[in-house]
Amino acid sequence: MTTRAYETFPDGTPIDPWFYNTAVPTLAELGRPYRVTDYGALDDGRLHTAELQALIDRIADEGGGVMVVPAGVYMTGALFFKQGVSLYLSEGAMLRGSDDIADYPLLPTRIEGESCPYFAALINADGVDGFTICGPGAIDGNGMRAWRAFWLRRSWNPDCTNKDEQRPRLVYLSNCSNVLVAGVRLQNSHFWTNHLYRCDHVRYLNCRVFSPRSPVKAPSTDAIDLDVCTDVLIKGCRFEVNDDSVVLKGGKGPWADTLPENGITERVLIEDCSYGFCHGCLTFGSDAIGGRNVILRRVQVDESLNFLWFKMRPDTPQLYEYVLVEDAKGKVDHFFNVTNWTQFFDPQGRTDIPVSQARCVTLRRCDFTCDTCFDMPPAEAEYIFDGLTLEDVAVRASEGLTLPDRIEHLAERNVSVTRR
Repeated sequence: MTTRAYETFPDGTPIDPWFYNTAVPTLAELGRPYRVTDYGALDDGRLHTAELQALIDRIADEGGGVMVVPAGVYMTGALFFKQGVSLYLSEGAMLRGSDDIADYPLLPTRIEGESCPYFAALINADGVDGFTICGPGAIDGNGMRAWRAFWLRRSWNPDCTNKDEQRPRLVYLSNCSNVLVAGVRLQNSHFWTNHLYRCDHVRYLNCRVFSPRSPVKAPSTDAIDLDVCTDVLIKGCRFEVNDDSVVLKGGKGPWADTLPENGITERVLIEDCSYGFCHGCLTFGSDAIGGRNVILRRVQVDESLNFLWFKMRPDTPQLYEYVLVEDAKGKVDHFFNVTNWTQFFDPQGRTDIPVSQARCVTLRRCDFTCDTCFDMPPAEAEYIFDGLTLEDVAVRASEGLTLPDRIEHLAERNVSVTRR
């Protein structure tokens, strides 16, 4: 058990002891082991989707256990895990995805804030309690072919969206509880790396999430997308992706807050993580109607475009509130960014869309070097920011040294923003 550092979330809600349990089961503790090479999946460069899925089904039918991937590279298309079946990746093991979209079936799912038909991920689980992925090995999306195709399409049509170039996610978990992903490397996803929808009590511990920005950029390969999730611990992870690292999602559109499939993400604790290149270390939106009680602490940023980023959509009702950031340091382009986000803006004829809001945000003990300290749109932007507290903040910036006249109820103590 880790010593408890906080008794409450920012709004005063008690932090459950669950958040301080960072134990990772051994292979022996995961149940009866089923080694994939004993069931026809080989390290031979061929797809073994059928053999691996048959093994998952067998483990479930026999009362549960763990699918063990030994050292080697094992190729597969989409896999669907069931209740009682865990995944263990041994030292030197890699589960590698097909680069052919035909190996990922089309099915009802959730993507970019909408419930719609889309392609399965490489690793899928729905309605599973206690799903675990762990071990020192890797899950590799093998995304290069899709990345090249996306940028080729974008050069032909600059307005093409993510859905225009069909790409699978690496991990998609929906309606799952008590999820543990620990120690593994999750890399080279075609699209979003980890997407969790309507999941609760999720732990990501000591994982490495990677996608490249060169020589070919891996477009929209967010590290962890939390979509209508509650009670999430992300601890000791390394993020280096060609998009945002941890992102809060939950629906978009002018009536998004009235649709039953949407909702807010709340009670999220991110701590002891480090960041290589990414677009945002902690991002609120854009496909989100709200987030509440989020803590980011004890993090080191080597390189990021944005540290804290609020994407405020004028075509979506949004409320982000009770956010605490502390004990953070590093180098970024933008330290505090609030963007009037109009990408694919579509009010769908609604003229009375509630104004998006962010409120009750605190940053303390932060030390950063950046290009822009405070980056916010002009006064006519369609959002409200009410309640920002800055304590013991030191930033060296090239521009944006003062907050624009956009913040209601601003409190500052021991704040130093100097020109670099």
